[in-house]
Amino acid sequence: MRHSLDVAVRGADLLEQKLRILRSRHQRLLHAEEAAARAWRELLAEAEVWLLRGLLLGGERALGSAAAGLGHAEVTIHWTVSMGVRHPASVATSVPARPPTAAAPSNTALVHAEAVYARAVRAAAEYAAAHAAAELVGAEVLSTRHRVRALRRHWIPRLRETLDQADLALEQAEHEDSVRRRWAAGTTER
Repeated sequence: MRHSLDVAVRGADLLEQKLRILRSRHQRLLHAEEAAARAWRELLAEAEVWLLRGLLLGGERALGSAAAGLGHAEVTIHWTVSMGVRHPASVATSVPARPPTAAAPSNTALVHAEAVYARAVRAAAEYAAAHAAAELVGAEVLSTRHRVRALRRHWIPRLRETLDQADLALEQAEHEDSVRRRWAAGTTER
């Protein structure tokens, strides 16, 4: 019983240490997520302004011809593990350049829009990775907090109560045994 209590206390201590480390990591990830979100929104707003200018200058037909032949962006996520939590660490984004066979945009506003949208795609991927990392580590913070709370509020008090009852029962049994020995010693001397 004492061993179980010692293991529970040591486990709660280790989980609290893990919780402190995870909280610190979670705060850093939340700040990174905020910065990535801000960068993505700024680039998206800038790209939309250039797109609107390009549409006003050349119309929707110019946009359609400028978009023809463009390839898809590729995103590679690099993962890491922090205190047992697997989460995205970084992303590598590849936005293909305009192929030489594709028609060039009909106005410079669309050229600018294309360049800014490429940067916005990279920023969006970084934001998505930062958001996922913050969520995964945040979920582990909550889970670890619940486990610590369960140990500190339920298991450890129950184990202590059971140990106290066992100690009391053992003490009472020793006292009864002592009384029996004295009684037995008193009856054999007569």
